Amino acid sequence: MRRPRLLAGLAGLALTAGLLAGALPAGAAGTAPAAPAQAPASAAYTWKNVRIDGGGFVPGLVFNRSEKDLLYARTDIGGAYRWDQAASSWIPLLDHVGWDDWGHTGVVSLASDAADPDKVYAAVGTYTNDWDPGTGAVLRSADRGATWLRADLPFKLGGNMPGRGMGERLAVDPHDNRILYLGAPSGNGLWRSTDSGATWAKVTSFTNPGDYRQDPTDTSGYNSDEQGIVWVTFDESTGTAGTATKTLYVGVGDKENAVYRSTDAGATWTRLAGQPTGYLAHKGVLDAENGHLYLAYSDTAGPYDGGKGKVYRYATATGAWTDISPVAEADTHHGFSGLTVDRQRPGTLMVSAYSSWWPDTQIFRSTDSGATWTKAWDYTSYPNRSNRYTMDVSSVPWLTWGGNPAPPEQTPKLGWMTEALEIDPFDSDRMLYGTGATVYGTTELTRWDAGTNFTIRPMVKGLEETAVLDLVAPPSGAPLISALGDVGGFRHTDLSAVPPMMFTSPNFTSTTSLDYAETEPDVLVRSGHLDGGPRVAFSTDNGAHWFAGKEPAGVTGGGTVAAAADGGRFVWSPEGTAGVHAATGYGTSWTAATGIPAGAVVESDRVDPKTFYGFKDGTFYASADGGLTFTARATGLPAEGDVRFKAVPGKKGDIWLAGGAPDAAYGLWHSTDGGATFTKVPGVDQADAIGFGKAAPNAAYPALYSSAKIGGVRGVFRSTDAGTTWVRVNDDAHQWGWTGATITGDPRVYGRVYVATNGRGILYGDTGETGGGDGGGPGPTDPPTPPGPAACTAAYAVQSQWGGGFTGQVTVRNTGTAPLTGWKVTWEYPAGQRITQAWNAAVTQTGTAVTATHLSYNGTVPAGGSATFGFNASWTGANPPPAALTCG
Repeated sequence: MRRPRLLAGLAGLALTAGLLAGALPAGAAGTAPAAPAQAPASAAYTWKNVRIDGGGFVPGLVFNRSEKDLLYARTDIGGAYRWDQAASSWIPLLDHVGWDDWGHTGVVSLASDAADPDKVYAAVGTYTNDWDPGTGAVLRSADRGATWLRADLPFKLGGNMPGRGMGERLAVDPHDNRILYLGAPSGNGLWRSTDSGATWAKVTSFTNPGDYRQDPTDTSGYNSDEQGIVWVTFDESTGTAGTATKTLYVGVGDKENAVYRSTDAGATWTRLAGQPTGYLAHKGVLDAENGHLYLAYSDTAGPYDGGKGKVYRYATATGAWTDISPVAEADTHHGFSGLTVDRQRPGTLMVSAYSSWWPDTQIFRSTDSGATWTKAWDYTSYPNRSNRYTMDVSSVPWLTWGGNPAPPEQTPKLGWMTEALEIDPFDSDRMLYGTGATVYGTTELTRWDAGTNFTIRPMVKGLEETAVLDLVAPPSGAPLISALGDVGGFRHTDLSAVPPMMFTSPNFTSTTSLDYAETEPDVLVRSGHLDGGPRVAFSTDNGAHWFAGKEPAGVTGGGTVAAAADGGRFVWSPEGTAGVHAATGYGTSWTAATGIPAGAVVESDRVDPKTFYGFKDGTFYASADGGLTFTARATGLPAEGDVRFKAVPGKKGDIWLAGGAPDAAYGLWHSTDGGATFTKVPGVDQADAIGFGKAAPNAAYPALYSSAKIGGVRGVFRSTDAGTTWVRVNDDAHQWGWTGATITGDPRVYGRVYVATNGRGILYGDTGETGGGDGGGPGPTDPPTPPGPAACTAAYAVQSQWGGGFTGQVTVRNTGTAPLTGWKVTWEYPAGQRITQAWNAAVTQTGTAVTATHLSYNGTVPAGGSATFGFNASWTGANPPPAALTCG
């Protein structure tokens, strides 16, 4: 859990700036993308998360200060969420982020507008080094995150960089909500918007961009980048409605000059005199009623580290500084963060020892402005502890990690990486805090002051933040088994229920590869990361219980692993110098394989138990003796980028291979002769993962699923005719950033597909279709579909808008039972809007009346499927949508 949460699989994917081309950026003008040669058809799908509840770091929680129960959470790689009080659940807000802009799933800061609670802002971007090819952006929403517009920035932001728990870096002026400030990293300084986030300009009068770097010697740029401006806090007592707030404070990543103030609405700035030095101010929270600015300091940026810290109170009227640290500096082994004040009870505040890993985190509380403090837990006689709280994780039982630690450790822990800590501004009893794996909270907080035990529970339902590295859907037993970063993985016996426990015996920090025996699906193998090993484990009861295998010398990480079709043999290609090895039985001894290079990706044939396959650097390998010896077979396959392949269940030697790089070979290949030859699948521009599911009705070949680019469109696709035709099964509202790690269909439910994301957990889609053919026609073994009534609907959406212009999209959906053989959509514009350009349809406009008709390649839409077309248009004054669209 201490390692950076890197975008799994992307470090070697050779993502380049070229991937940023394609769709128009939201909130910016530009040229529309050219129409693809043949736009893919679409199928109607509903999407849900496979429930895990949490699983990743939540570095920020933001309450709106004027509306009760309006609460947001930000994650480091998994987007942003809004709390649904009625359902006691989180609603994801950034699922529309697509493949090309995957970095925008990392949220470095959030701001909720107190003057207009419908407005919310998110500063997005995952890495400031070259791991993320795109720049950062500020997203703005006027409907609480249901839809967004985007303002691109000329620099990167680091939602998954060191210091991501500090903040908030983004703030809305409470008196003039047209004004926002953003603290930037990498020496880019302080930025301001005066038009509600539509445009941004550098505040040139603020001259200290911050010089602190976690590790200046790091050549990757991850730990060596400057933290920059880390928080902005307004003093709401110094302004009136409609005018800019006069006084505001800014925290800087500079140990000698950490806090600045402006008293003239940002025109000039002064370093606060007498401030502490030698520390970074993680948080700066103002109690305006008492005139106290509270600051939580640490000697590092976090969120993992921090060995010393202090807490200070600054009197805004007199300039006096008071050290109010809960414990003496000499007694700290951690920094302070997670700072919050009780808006209902001025003078009550809390702070966390965010970097206290052992034996637990600590939370401190004061009811007298920091003069005295109490602790969430303390020692009675070491190592025994007395807790003010009870942890109830019955709703997410895996939070115990299956552990039974010796005192003073406890399970579940109170937390770790606890930089997000907030008291509800409307309810002194309600407090939430983020950890490295979940959001905890209580509705009984004031019992703390009475010395009465209060209960802390997970408040994380709906917030799914795992990096998914592998998935398998066996033909019997649990419908899904997952391999995940940071939390290992789970056996999912009920997709709508939280699993009771992650994999244990051993607990991998991350499971990198997972496989089952095709004809003995109770036999499974997994490999993964674990300091000191063992890094391979086996199960004989469908993943309910596991036992560790031995490992050969030279293993440093999980790599990939494969199980023979009958479960009698295994092949493992671990990270490190060990190379590929084979075992008969459950890994009690391993034999080095020959003929295949170290680091190759390995898989098994799903029929012949002695046949295994491998791939590396453009060459495919095969073994016919249980993985002991391999022979190079096909060459000329992608030699750059990540490549993944799988063998088809029930068909010996039938293999599909996906992968490549944008500036080299990239696509989908198929072999029916055990990898001796491969044929590139036409029409698939790019593909990154391939999986199989139950065949369509009356079809003999399994359904194929791929995270791919087909017909110029990125998405999740399905084919029911062995790759001849494809339909897109996701849509623009359900893209989830990067989905290239793995994909699988369900062998028991036709149409069901499981999609891996990097930070949004596991998504599964179910089809509403009743037929089986894709691409507008029957599958290769399907009988002709009898004719039936055809009908369609059309939905209009504004995708992005800027001064005087906007980009729109219309989705035509076949709601009948027979294929559409053509379509026409008409509407009337209510405010004089004018179409200026269109793609994927022939669009004409006469006065306010608009008519759009299909083109030659997208007129046929299967039952339950859809087609989309887009356009650019101009507007003046207002841009209301049409009252209705007619489709026929």
